[in-house]
Amino acid sequence: MFLSGVIEGFYGPPWTADERATLFARMASWGLDTYLYCPKDDLHHRAIWREPYGQAEARAMAALVAACHAHGLRFLYGIGPGLDIRYGDPADRAALLTRCTQMVDLGCDGLALLFDDIPDALDPGDLARWGSLAAAQADVANDVVAALRARTPGLIAAFCPTPYCERMVAAGHGGRGYLEALGAALDSAIDVFWTGPDIVSREITVDHVREVARRLRRKPLIWDNLHANDYDGRRIILGPYAGRPLDLRDEVRGILTNPNTEFPLGHMALRTLGRFVHEPGPTWDPRRAYLDALGEWLPAFETVAGPMAFEDLVWLADCYYLPYEEGPEAEALLALARAALTGTGDDWRDVTQRFLEEATRRRDMCARLATLRDRPLFNALSRRIWDLREELDLLIRAAQARLATSDGQVRVRSDFHQPRTFRGGTVARLQRLLQQHPDGTFTACSEDHP
Repeated sequence: MFLSGVIEGFYGPPWTADERATLFARMASWGLDTYLYCPKDDLHHRAIWREPYGQAEARAMAALVAACHAHGLRFLYGIGPGLDIRYGDPADRAALLTRCTQMVDLGCDGLALLFDDIPDALDPGDLARWGSLAAAQADVANDVVAALRARTPGLIAAFCPTPYCERMVAAGHGGRGYLEALGAALDSAIDVFWTGPDIVSREITVDHVREVARRLRRKPLIWDNLHANDYDGRRIILGPYAGRPLDLRDEVRGILTNPNTEFPLGHMALRTLGRFVHEPGPTWDPRRAYLDALGEWLPAFETVAGPMAFEDLVWLADCYYLPYEEGPEAEALLALARAALTGTGDDWRDVTQRFLEEATRRRDMCARLATLRDRPLFNALSRRIWDLREELDLLIRAAQARLATSDGQVRVRSDFHQPRTFRGGTVARLQRLLQQHPDGTFTACSEDHP
């Protein structure tokens, strides 16, 4: 059984019941079969994991499970006790079982015990008893799952390790030999989540997951953060499912995507994952799937003045493509802007003029998006589109000022981009204190311009 679907597992406001209803319909339509509920900021998921849902919350959760089942999808519930669980405390172990039992009684098809993003130290008592974090976590998981499966045979069970990507393992997170110890101690019928070489993995290869499977003694279940954006509030990810070969499907237990926090922006992640899962092969063309999915999404971009042009939507999505790359249309604009502002060849005026025409068209397109008839979609895009429009506007002013000179040498001032109000605030100033270099290192900057 190959699992494919969606994880609501980000930091930030959880989706609404209406959004999840739309999600389930889309998943069923696009061939995805599994939904994992584990929003980090549902208090019962992590902060107060010991407390069962109250009656009203339990009724809402039961309705959500039923809505999921109505579309033929599996509903998995994730709980993250790792912030403060005492692995050897009978009360904590009983509380965890009570919480999980409540969710199974509400109709869940499976449970996920999530030990990600937690301190990786054991208290002295647990350390003396198990000797390692992996052994302590496996013991708790084995007991809970065994008790639940005694009541509900066939229950799906999954586990997220504390080091859930190769970079974390290499850094020693969770302790030396964590994966091997977990693989040996954890019930072989419990799936293990894995995000790939990194938390947000540019590529996940067959060789990589085979090595992980060897250490875990089972095929990993991919928790794919390719389209996640909760780590950077300025970004959204609208590119295709990419960087994974079709052969990966034979080497993993399944693939679940953790998409943009903003529900209206999840179309591309879900649609292209569905295409990937069902692609007959032999090759996967992410760009082709991307353009097809954008074509399907285009009607949502109707404005009060009429439909949006497909090429404009491609450009917009290319500006928010994938975590490690921009789309080709965005790269073309960046190259043109760079040439317009710094070019010194005989044609620099022609290049700058071309840039002005292109950037003005794109800036005005961003302004028109404020009149999208789909207001939830506009609300999700609004802040990012505003930033994009402001940066284009400043570049246009800089290019215009350069054209007004005889030699292209100019220092630009804009009345609409003033110090402190443009790129201002504490966070922006903090960011300027360290400069990051292409190799990932940082160096300190002594100057602090407000």
